[in-house]
Amino acid sequence: MKRIFTLIMVIALAIPTFAQYQTNRERSRYNRDDTERYYGLRLGMNIASTSSESTNFDTNPRTGLVIGGVFGMQLSRQHPVWLEMGLMYSEKGGKTHLNDAKVTYRLGYLQLPIVAKYNFNVDDDLFISPFLGGYFAVGITGKVKNYETRESVSVFDSMKRFDGGLRGGCCLEYKMMYVEVGYDLGLANIARDEFDAAHTRSLFANLGINF
Repeated sequence: MKRIFTLIMVIALAIPTFAQYQTNRERSRYNRDDTERYYGLRLGMNIASTSSESTNFDTNPRTGLVIGGVFGMQLSRQHPVWLEMGLMYSEKGGKTHLNDAKVTYRLGYLQLPIVAKYNFNVDDDLFISPFLGGYFAVGITGKVKNYETRESVSVFDSMKRFDGGLRGGCCLEYKMMYVEVGYDLGLANIARDEFDAAHTRSLFANLGINF
Protein backbone atom coordinates (compact mmCIF):
# COMPACT_ATOMS: atom_id res chain seq x y z
CA MET A 1 0.00 0.00 0.00
CA LYS A 2 2.80 2.46 0.84
CA ARG A 3 4.45 1.81 -2.53
CA ILE A 4 1.17 2.35 -4.39
CA PHE A 5 0.30 5.60 -2.62
CA THR A 6 3.85 6.92 -3.01
CA LEU A 7 3.76 6.36 -6.77
CA ILE A 8 0.31 7.96 -7.04
CA MET A 9 1.50 11.03 -5.12
CA VAL A 10 4.55 11.36 -7.38
CA ILE A 11 2.47 11.44 -10.54
CA ALA A 12 -0.13 13.71 -8.93
CA LEU A 13 2.59 16.25 -8.10
CA ALA A 14 4.12 15.95 -11.58
CA ILE A 15 0.87 16.51 -13.51
CA PRO A 16 0.72 20.33 -13.05
CA THR A 17 4.25 20.60 -14.51
CA PHE A 18 3.22 18.76 -17.65
CA ALA A 19 -0.01 20.73 -17.85
CA GLN A 20 1.89 24.03 -18.21
CA TYR A 21 2.88 23.04 -21.73
CA GLN A 22 -0.78 22.97 -22.72
CA THR A 23 -2.07 26.09 -20.99
CA ASN A 24 -2.29 28.16 -24.18
CA ARG A 25 -3.67 25.43 -26.44
CA GLU A 26 -7.29 25.20 -27.50
CA ARG A 27 -8.57 21.67 -26.76
CA SER A 28 -11.34 20.71 -29.18
CA ARG A 29 -11.45 16.99 -29.84
CA TYR A 30 -13.90 17.35 -32.67
CA ASN A 31 -12.25 19.51 -35.39
CA ARG A 32 -8.54 19.86 -34.57
CA ASP A 33 -6.21 17.75 -36.73
CA ASP A 34 -3.59 17.55 -33.96
CA THR A 35 -6.07 15.93 -31.54
CA GLU A 36 -7.08 12.96 -33.71
CA ARG A 37 -4.85 10.75 -31.54
CA TYR A 38 -3.14 10.85 -28.17
CA TYR A 39 -0.72 8.97 -25.97
CA GLY A 40 -1.06 8.63 -22.23
CA LEU A 41 0.61 7.38 -19.06
CA ARG A 42 -1.40 5.73 -16.29
CA LEU A 43 -0.65 4.96 -12.66
CA GLY A 44 -3.07 3.75 -10.02
CA MET A 45 -4.37 0.84 -8.00
CA ASN A 46 -6.69 -2.17 -8.13
CA ILE A 47 -8.98 -3.39 -5.39
CA ALA A 48 -9.09 -6.97 -6.62
CA SER A 49 -10.54 -10.33 -5.65
CA THR A 50 -11.46 -13.67 -7.19
CA SER A 51 -14.97 -15.09 -7.27
CA SER A 52 -15.70 -18.83 -7.06
CA GLU A 53 -18.03 -21.40 -5.53
CA SER A 54 -14.90 -23.08 -4.16
CA THR A 55 -13.61 -21.78 -0.83
CA ASN A 56 -10.08 -22.21 -2.19
CA PHE A 57 -10.58 -19.53 -4.85
CA ASP A 58 -13.32 -17.29 -3.41
CA THR A 59 -11.32 -14.44 -1.91
CA ASN A 60 -11.70 -11.04 -0.27
CA PRO A 61 -10.28 -7.90 -1.92
CA ARG A 62 -6.63 -6.89 -1.78
CA THR A 63 -4.91 -3.83 -3.29
CA GLY A 64 -2.44 -3.93 -6.16
CA LEU A 65 -0.47 -1.67 -8.46
CA VAL A 66 -1.51 -0.56 -11.97
CA ILE A 67 1.00 1.12 -14.29
CA GLY A 68 1.31 1.44 -18.06
CA GLY A 69 0.60 3.45 -21.19
CA VAL A 70 -2.26 3.94 -23.64
CA PHE A 71 -2.89 5.07 -27.20
CA GLY A 72 -6.17 6.63 -28.39
CA MET A 73 -7.58 7.61 -31.77
CA GLN A 74 -10.79 9.29 -32.86
CA LEU A 75 -13.09 6.95 -34.78
CA SER A 76 -15.30 9.62 -36.32
CA ARG A 77 -14.70 13.26 -37.29
CA GLN A 78 -18.43 13.94 -36.90
CA HIS A 79 -18.85 12.33 -33.47
CA PRO A 80 -16.65 12.39 -30.34
CA VAL A 81 -16.15 8.62 -30.29
CA TRP A 82 -12.68 7.34 -29.47
CA LEU A 83 -10.93 3.99 -29.37
CA GLU A 84 -8.32 3.52 -26.64
CA MET A 85 -5.97 0.59 -26.16
CA GLY A 86 -3.06 0.16 -23.81
CA LEU A 87 -0.47 -2.08 -22.25
CA MET A 88 -0.55 -2.25 -18.45
CA TYR A 89 1.06 -4.10 -15.58
CA SER A 90 -1.86 -4.92 -13.30
CA GLU A 91 -1.73 -6.64 -9.89
CA LYS A 92 -4.79 -8.68 -8.92
CA GLY A 93 -5.57 -11.65 -6.70
CA GLY A 94 -7.18 -11.71 -3.26
CA LYS A 95 -6.92 -12.93 0.31
CA THR A 96 -8.79 -15.54 2.33
CA HIS A 97 -8.56 -17.96 5.26
CA LEU A 98 -8.14 -21.70 4.73
CA ASN A 99 -8.25 -23.90 7.86
CA ASP A 100 -7.88 -20.75 10.00
CA ALA A 101 -4.71 -19.78 8.13
CA LYS A 102 -4.41 -16.50 6.24
CA VAL A 103 -3.70 -17.08 2.55
CA THR A 104 -3.00 -14.45 -0.12
CA TYR A 105 -3.08 -14.83 -3.89
CA ARG A 106 -0.83 -12.37 -5.69
CA LEU A 107 -1.38 -12.23 -9.45
CA GLY A 108 0.67 -9.95 -11.71
CA TYR A 109 -0.74 -9.57 -15.24
CA LEU A 110 0.46 -7.97 -18.44
CA GLN A 111 -2.90 -6.58 -19.54
CA LEU A 112 -4.21 -5.24 -22.86
CA PRO A 113 -7.36 -3.11 -22.36
CA ILE A 114 -9.40 -2.04 -25.41
CA VAL A 115 -12.32 0.35 -24.87
CA ALA A 116 -14.55 2.76 -26.78
CA LYS A 117 -15.07 6.22 -25.27
CA TYR A 118 -17.66 8.92 -25.86
CA ASN A 119 -16.49 12.43 -24.96
CA PHE A 120 -18.87 14.93 -23.40
CA ASN A 121 -17.37 18.42 -23.75
CA VAL A 122 -18.25 20.12 -20.44
CA ASP A 123 -15.97 23.12 -21.06
CA ASP A 124 -13.19 24.09 -23.48
CA ASP A 125 -10.63 22.11 -21.50
CA LEU A 126 -12.85 19.68 -19.57
CA PHE A 127 -14.15 16.34 -20.85
CA ILE A 128 -16.14 13.54 -19.21
CA SER A 129 -15.95 10.22 -21.03
CA PRO A 130 -17.74 6.99 -20.14
CA PHE A 131 -16.03 3.94 -21.63
CA LEU A 132 -16.86 0.32 -22.31
CA GLY A 133 -14.88 -2.55 -23.78
CA GLY A 134 -12.81 -5.49 -22.68
CA TYR A 135 -9.36 -6.71 -21.80
CA PHE A 136 -7.00 -9.61 -22.36
CA ALA A 137 -4.30 -10.51 -19.85
CA VAL A 138 -1.48 -12.98 -19.32
CA GLY A 139 -0.02 -13.75 -15.91
CA ILE A 140 3.69 -13.04 -15.61
CA THR A 141 4.13 -13.25 -11.82
CA GLY A 142 2.13 -14.92 -9.09
CA LYS A 143 2.48 -16.38 -5.61
CA VAL A 144 0.23 -18.11 -3.09
CA LYS A 145 1.42 -17.39 0.45
CA ASN A 146 0.29 -19.31 3.53
CA TYR A 147 0.99 -17.19 6.62
CA GLU A 148 0.64 -20.12 9.02
CA THR A 149 3.10 -22.49 7.36
CA ARG A 150 5.13 -19.60 5.88
CA GLU A 151 5.11 -21.39 2.54
CA SER A 152 5.02 -19.54 -0.78
CA VAL A 153 4.44 -21.33 -4.09
CA SER A 154 3.62 -20.31 -7.66
CA VAL A 155 -0.04 -19.38 -8.08
CA PHE A 156 0.04 -20.85 -11.58
CA ASP A 157 0.17 -24.36 -10.14
CA SER A 158 -3.55 -23.91 -9.39
CA MET A 159 -4.53 -21.05 -11.71
CA LYS A 160 -4.20 -20.46 -15.44
CA ARG A 161 -2.10 -17.64 -16.80
CA PHE A 162 -4.64 -16.27 -19.28
CA ASP A 163 -7.54 -14.02 -18.34
CA GLY A 164 -10.04 -11.85 -20.17
CA GLY A 165 -13.31 -10.07 -19.60
CA LEU A 166 -15.35 -6.88 -19.75
CA ARG A 167 -14.14 -3.41 -18.75
CA GLY A 168 -16.20 -0.31 -18.08
CA GLY A 169 -16.01 2.99 -16.27
CA CYS A 170 -15.73 6.74 -16.65
CA CYS A 171 -12.85 9.22 -16.94
CA LEU A 172 -12.38 12.93 -16.43
CA GLU A 173 -9.81 14.90 -18.43
CA TYR A 174 -8.76 18.50 -17.83
CA LYS A 175 -6.11 19.71 -20.27
CA MET A 176 -3.39 17.05 -19.92
CA MET A 177 -4.57 15.82 -16.52
CA TYR A 178 -6.53 12.58 -16.43
CA VAL A 179 -8.35 10.50 -13.81
CA GLU A 180 -10.48 7.38 -14.28
CA VAL A 181 -12.40 4.81 -12.27
CA GLY A 182 -13.72 1.55 -13.60
CA TYR A 183 -14.31 -2.14 -13.15
CA ASP A 184 -12.79 -5.26 -14.74
CA LEU A 185 -15.20 -8.22 -14.81
CA GLY A 186 -13.29 -11.40 -15.55
CA LEU A 187 -15.16 -13.87 -17.77
CA ALA A 188 -12.40 -16.42 -18.32
CA ASN A 189 -12.11 -19.33 -15.91
CA ILE A 190 -8.65 -19.03 -14.35
CA ALA A 191 -8.90 -22.17 -12.16
CA ARG A 192 -7.09 -25.30 -13.32
CA ASP A 193 -9.52 -27.53 -11.40
CA GLU A 194 -12.08 -28.72 -13.98
CA PHE A 195 -14.80 -28.92 -11.29
CA ASP A 196 -14.29 -25.39 -9.88
CA ALA A 197 -14.48 -22.13 -11.80
CA ALA A 198 -12.80 -18.91 -10.64
CA HIS A 199 -13.02 -15.41 -12.08
CA THR A 200 -11.13 -12.20 -11.37
CA ARG A 201 -12.90 -9.05 -10.17
CA SER A 202 -11.20 -5.67 -9.95
CA LEU A 203 -12.22 -2.10 -9.14
CA PHE A 204 -9.53 0.30 -10.37
CA ALA A 205 -8.69 3.99 -10.05
CA ASN A 206 -5.93 5.59 -12.14
CA LEU A 207 -4.30 8.98 -12.52
CA GLY A 208 -2.45 10.00 -15.65
CA ILE A 209 -1.45 12.47 -18.32
CA ASN A 210 -2.29 12.61 -22.03
CA PHE A 211 -0.04 14.02 -24.74
